[in-house]
Amino acid sequence: MTIIRQDDLIASVADALQYISYYHPMDYIQAVHAAYEHEVSPAAKDAMAQILVNSRMCAEGHRPICQDTGIVTVFVKVGMNVRWEGDLSLEDMINEGVRQAYLHPDNVLRASVLTDPAGARQNTKDNTPAVIHVSLVPGDTVDVAVAAKGGGSENKSKLAMLNPSDSIVDWVVKTVPTMGAGWCPPGMLGIGIGGTAEKAAVMAKEALMGSIDIHELRARGPSNRVEELRLEIMDAVNALGIGAQGLGGLTTVLDVKILDYPTHAASLPVAMIPNCAATRHAHFVLDGSGPALQTPPDLSAWPEISWSAGDAARRVNLDTVTKEEVASWQPGETILLSGRMLTGRDAAHKRMQSLIESGEGLPEGVDLAGRFIYYVGPVDPVRDEVVGPAGPTTSTRMDKFTDFILEKTGLLGMIGKAERGPVAVEAIKKHGAVYLMAVGGAAYLVSKAITDARVVAFPELGMEAIYEFEVRDMPVTVAVDSKGVSVHETGPRLWKEKIQAEAIKLIG
Repeated sequence: MTIIRQDDLIASVADALQYISYYHPMDYIQAVHAAYEHEVSPAAKDAMAQILVNSRMCAEGHRPICQDTGIVTVFVKVGMNVRWEGDLSLEDMINEGVRQAYLHPDNVLRASVLTDPAGARQNTKDNTPAVIHVSLVPGDTVDVAVAAKGGGSENKSKLAMLNPSDSIVDWVVKTVPTMGAGWCPPGMLGIGIGGTAEKAAVMAKEALMGSIDIHELRARGPSNRVEELRLEIMDAVNALGIGAQGLGGLTTVLDVKILDYPTHAASLPVAMIPNCAATRHAHFVLDGSGPALQTPPDLSAWPEISWSAGDAARRVNLDTVTKEEVASWQPGETILLSGRMLTGRDAAHKRMQSLIESGEGLPEGVDLAGRFIYYVGPVDPVRDEVVGPAGPTTSTRMDKFTDFILEKTGLLGMIGKAERGPVAVEAIKKHGAVYLMAVGGAAYLVSKAITDARVVAFPELGMEAIYEFEVRDMPVTVAVDSKGVSVHETGPRLWKEKIQAEAIKLIG
């Protein structure tokens, strides 16, 4: 019988979560680098360069890869010969590890977990509780897989109860475009097939704990139907031309991971969960000898890639920019922003709309006329930082507020992640505004352009408060211009056509 001390599990969970906040799995870095080398779409290649540069910066600086440091998911396999030394439950041990990790003074992680999700939605302040899956297995060890899953990719999860005769590949190909780019491709797709609805979803999540190995599978050839499906789905999804950050390109997914389970004769449950450009997971085993701590990778393993906006980038002063200037910006153009901007996410937009509708008006310091708002919830700063990692959040969540805010405040532009929906695009066109896109998965790189940050409204919202940022040369792309042209529509369409034309050429 093995005795496992509760402090060893707590320390191991805390260490793993700190580790994955700033170290990508090396298999992911190698896969992105290979995709970067293969990519011919300039926009997608630029996005992947930012992701790789950001990754190395985080590994060196021990700061989060993404400002969304995730909701913690843990898979625990407890050997039936294990005895615990301590007075906490297994869930309490894990949650104490989460608490210690997210409150670590040298690398504070963003607390994103809210209680009362259908009501008051109050932040727990320490990112607890985790979502924990426990199974009892033969043996005398405790096997733990830990992940931190960002909301942008988690929100794109899909579940379908297919007919047994339906094609899983067809369902995936039809469904992936509906997910948009808010899950920050290139990433992985976790797919669960069989069981029941909830079993399929759990398998899809657990599948994402595996390493990227599809190139090895392709080299040796599939040995069963699941392996065949992995290759078929990956090829079919990449042929869609969605590309990095949804800008159009050759690589949308780096791997497809599948777990399956027996199911009812009348059923074919299929769940699909994407992992984003901030893929974060770690594994450890406790055997009674003490905590199991992660081993830092060698920084020489990161590819030597540099990133710059290029000579063609347009420099813009946010303090003096006019509507006439904005009207000249072209879809896909790189802009370097300097000056002052405000920030605001879902909760802030809801609050602003309520205040305007009530006649009370916006708080002092929140004058949006002629200004830009950045959809971000930053990590708290440490040491000499003015702000922690501050990458963009998924912009479609603000779509329902867009027309109202543009009309009532005179807001000139918005900055966020991924595409805008039809309602927001129409509002942007109607008001002659603009939407700019920053790269999701490059939060630390983005934060280096922020020279000052202060909360100006709604401090009780925590990371969802309204800040004023001062920025210098913050890199963004014109994603929806003042005429309503969206690069997230034109880019993937163009690259899908190119990929199809090339395939026809190869066949011919």
